[in-house]
Amino acid sequence: MARSFVCIYHFLVWGWYIFINFYLPILISKQQLPKEIQYGGQWRYLTVLNLFLQVIFYGIAFLYDVMKGMKRKEDIKWIAASRDFLFSALAFPLSLVVFTIFWVLFLLDRELIYPKILDEVFPKWFNHAMHSSVLPISMTEVFINYHQYPSRKKGLIFLSSVTIAYISWVLKIYSVTKEWVYPIFAKLSPVSLAVFFSVSHGTAICFYFLGERLNQLIWVHKEFIVVFLIHFGDMGVLAC
Repeated sequence: MARSFVCIYHFLVWGWYIFINFYLPILISKQQLPKEIQYGGQWRYLTVLNLFLQVIFYGIAFLYDVMKGMKRKEDIKWIAASRDFLFSALAFPLSLVVFTIFWVLFLLDRELIYPKILDEVFPKWFNHAMHSSVLPISMTEVFINYHQYPSRKKGLIFLSSVTIAYISWVLKIYSVTKEWVYPIFAKLSPVSLAVFFSVSHGTAICFYFLGERLNQLIWVHKEFIVVFLIHFGDMGVLAC
């Protein structure tokens, strides 16, 4: 029963993210965008890259759920390893980064991150689909699935490499268009911008540690309960 629930959940979330990824360009295509925004297209935004990442992760998670009922665990070990590594090193920390940075800046001054004019492009529910739902979905995944975390060195190097690659991409876009991807960058000095990038990178690392800790606490606790119940049941049988 539990296995079926997880499989259905992964399928539904995978379908949700596929829908969001397909609907996004449809909304964008209805608008006449300035040339400087056209460079890099939707792939200039971390939010969009994260949405595409979630499609990949939940597709792998669903594939593993299906294959687990057809193959031996040894035969699909590489799928489980890919699922766990992708979630721990990227899918979980980046979802929390997107949620946290977006809503902190939005509440301070939405013009810094999501100008009001974008309300004419994206309905409010779609804004929440991109920036809010990623948090509860990722947290739910922590609770319903145990994930084997890689060594900290390996996981943090991979996360840091992706973070630095995105920062480089943002700088590349600016060097070509002379326009920043996010309005907040235009208001920062070079030093402040470096601090912002460093804090963002540090935030991603903190969320990596958070995911690792939650994974340990939740699943060690659950395993203890299972062992206790099994032991308690055996004692009851012996007493009878």
